[in-house]
Amino acid sequence: MSLRLIFMGTPDYAAPTLEALHKAGHEIVAVYSQPPRPSGRRGLEVLPSPVHRLADRLGIPVFTPKSLKSEEEQAAFRALNADAAVVVAYGLLLPKAILDAPRLGAWNGHASLLPRWRGAAPIQRAIMAGDTETGVMIMQMDEGLDTGPVALTEKLPLTDTVTAGELHDQLSALTARLMVEAMARLERGELPVSPQPKTGVTYAAKISKAETRVDFSRPAGEVRNHVRGLSPAPGAWFELAHNGRAERVKLLAAEVEDAPTAAAPGSTPGPTPGTVLDDCLLIACGERAVRLLTLQKAGGRPLPAADFLRGTPVTPGTVIA
Repeated sequence: MSLRLIFMGTPDYAAPTLEALHKAGHEIVAVYSQPPRPSGRRGLEVLPSPVHRLADRLGIPVFTPKSLKSEEEQAAFRALNADAAVVVAYGLLLPKAILDAPRLGAWNGHASLLPRWRGAAPIQRAIMAGDTETGVMIMQMDEGLDTGPVALTEKLPLTDTVTAGELHDQLSALTARLMVEAMARLERGELPVSPQPKTGVTYAAKISKAETRVDFSRPAGEVRNHVRGLSPAPGAWFELAHNGRAERVKLLAAEVEDAPTAAAPGSTPGPTPGTVLDDCLLIACGERAVRLLTLQKAGGRPLPAADFLRGTPVTPGTVIA
C-alpha cells in the first residue's frame, strides 16, 4: 500500500524528503516548486530549483505557479486527487482551498521545536539566539504561519560550534526520515496530532542584509553565535583596512577566549571592541574576545586564519569593524 502524494518544496533542504518518500514507495503524482530563477553572480542563467531538478530526474511532473490563489490553480490542484500534500520549505503560504483539497490534509516538515521559531529562518535564528536544542516537527497545516497541530517531534542538541550549514544538513536528513514515518502512520490511520503550546511563540524572520555585519561591541558568545548562525551563507562580515582601502571580509568561524575587556578602578581602560589583541586575530568584544578562525575575502575561498594572515597581515592594535 502507498499514499498518493503531492510534494511541495523548493531548496536543497527539501530534496531529501522528496527522494525518501519516492523510495518508500509512495506515488508522487506531482511536485510543486518555486519558479526557476536567475542564478550565478551575474544572474544570466535561469535554473530550476533543487527540488524541481530532482523531480525531473525521478520523472515526476513539476508545477511552478507564482501563486496558488487563483481558482484555476486550485482546481488543477484538486484534480490531482491526492491523499495528502507534503510541504517542506516550499516558500508560499497555502490558501485554505489548497490545504483542504487532499483527502488526508497537508503535512509540513518544519526545522524547529514549535512554537519556537515559526517562519522563514528557524535554523539560523536558533543558532544566533544561542539555543541549546532544536529539532524537527511534522505538523498538520492550517492557514496560520506554522501554527498547525503537531504529529511527530524529534529533538537535536545544539553545540556551540555547529554552523547553520552543518545544522541544515542534519535537520534536512532528519526531516526526510520523520516524514516517511509520518506518512506510514497516516496511511495506517495512526497519526494523532496535538495543538501547539500557546506560550513560547517566537518568529524566525528572514535574514536581512542589515544584520549580517559583525558587531564586536556585543559579548563574545553572542558574536560567535552570530557568526556560526550565518555560516556559510550569507556569511557574517566586517571591514578591514588593507592597502589604503576598506575591504569586506566574511567571518565563517570564531571561538570565544578570555581577554581584558573591562577596566578595574584606577586602571587603564580595556581595549575598544574590534581591537586586534595579538598576532593571531584575537579580537576584543564587549565582553571577553573572539579568535577568528576562518575568513574569506570577496571573490576568494575560505581560509584558515594563518593562511589569511600570510596574504593580509593584521597587526595588534588594528581596529576592525
